[in-house]
Amino acid sequence: MGRWRPPPPKSSPYVTAQGFATLQEELRALWERRNDVVRHLAAAAAEGDRSENAEYIYRKKELRELDRRIGYLQRRLPALKVVTQAPADPDRVFFGATVALEAADGTLSAYRIVGPDESDPDNGCISVDSPMARALLKRAVDEEVVLRTGATTSRYVIIDIRYE
Repeated sequence: MGRWRPPPPKSSPYVTAQGFATLQEELRALWERRNDVVRHLAAAAAEGDRSENAEYIYRKKELRELDRRIGYLQRRLPALKVVTQAPADPDRVFFGATVALEAADGTLSAYRIVGPDESDPDNGCISVDSPMARALLKRAVDEEVVLRTGATTSRYVIIDIRYE
């Protein structure tokens, strides 16, 4: 059995203006961090035997991880489409909406639909590619949303839709 795996499906190219600025800031910070790591790597390499030099091995690994993320961001940022305006129909759920939901058991929750590069479920930002966001798209207030994930089924009612 080989190690080959099919590539993951392409994620949506959409991002909010705030998310785009955050990604640009991350790229700038990574370049600064990389310069620092290269300086430490050069100092570790000057110490002599590299095969048993833990500092050298650690810095090479750190540099590899930084270069991987920098490369990803340099390829991803030009491909992103920044969504800055609300949709023509603000009464329906589209990209960038903050949606307030009430579950069948009465619990309330709110989610903001953002791009996959800026999703943060702990802070209520879900990817437009997520099952929850796909179930919510193009729905209106007071509509019931049924979310099926595996063997479980959850029901929600849309209470409010807001755009920033």
